Amino acid sequence: MKIGIVGLPNVGKSTLFNALTRARADAANYPFCTIDPNVGVVNVPDPRLEVLNEMYQPAKKTPTTIEFVDIAGLVRGASKGEGLGNQFLAHIREVEAIAQVVRCFTDENVTHVDGEIDPVRDIETINTELMLADLATVEKRMEKTSRMAKSGEKKYKEELKVLEELKTALAEGKSIRQLDPGETGKRLIKELNLLTAKPTIYIANVNEEDMIDPSGNRLVNEVKEYAAGEGARVVAISAKIEADLAELEEEEARLFMEELGLEESGLDRVIRAGYALLDLITFFTAGEKEVRAWTVKRGATAPEAAGKIHTDMQRGFIRAEVISYEDLVRAGSVAKVREEGLLRLEGKDYIVKDGDICYFRFNV
Repeated sequence: MKIGIVGLPNVGKSTLFNALTRARADAANYPFCTIDPNVGVVNVPDPRLEVLNEMYQPAKKTPTTIEFVDIAGLVRGASKGEGLGNQFLAHIREVEAIAQVVRCFTDENVTHVDGEIDPVRDIETINTELMLADLATVEKRMEKTSRMAKSGEKKYKEELKVLEELKTALAEGKSIRQLDPGETGKRLIKELNLLTAKPTIYIANVNEEDMIDPSGNRLVNEVKEYAAGEGARVVAISAKIEADLAELEEEEARLFMEELGLEESGLDRVIRAGYALLDLITFFTAGEKEVRAWTVKRGATAPEAAGKIHTDMQRGFIRAEVISYEDLVRAGSVAKVREEGLLRLEGKDYIVKDGDICYFRFNV
């Protein structure tokens, strides 16, 4: 799963991404690795994995991961190819969600592209460009559908009606994710890969001194008010603090956060928010060789979860032996779980729950 980090120039986007790329990761597990100069794979923090690691004492511990993509900065007119507009838009099409970094700090040494700090205006600049790009995509599809609708086929008439509704909403300044488009609309939105349909979080980049209590920052509150209007989440961070933390060893970073009065790093909150944004859950496999976290979409069946491990497991799925994380922790051991009858045998229709510990039986 990929999350694209976007933002105007000088908002702290690259600082945040660079901190993410240096995020601490045990080399024996699944360390951060650079796939491309602007793509990073980052471990998803999960204290449950640490608990399972203590219980099972495996040879290896592997967290689940999420990808962040540092997308080229945007300028007005990107939808018409200004600046790196075409490249910017093409990269956004490749991600599943958007993390939009907005500047909520003042610093006379860091100029703003528009001369003054106004995070809501910055958000609207980017969202407008995405809407204009979507509008062009919808209008192009309408031309094709209009020709097909002349045949009298019902499906093309229905599609044209939905496209007109999408066009109207975009022209009124609404993001596609704010709409309830129905089944035909959902199909078209997915097929057209509309940019404003992608789930979005706003990352408010604040000064170091505002990190203790971001609620006192007027600019952050403005972003929260804007985000509430479209049901989006806001995470306040200080990219400068995160960059400093990324340079420290684990114990040093912990002490530094204690000095600042922070319970966890902003990066951890961004990673978890992105994970939730994509509606992902974690299940685990555990044994002597490895304790590992796996990612699936909420609502995935047991065979689909097994397929994340290996396609043969999904193809030859027989059943899953499942223990809930809460039951295992409460019982204290797998033997006790079995003794108390808390290990369940689940079939092909079982919907995997967040925190399930699974052992899949299959035959190919």
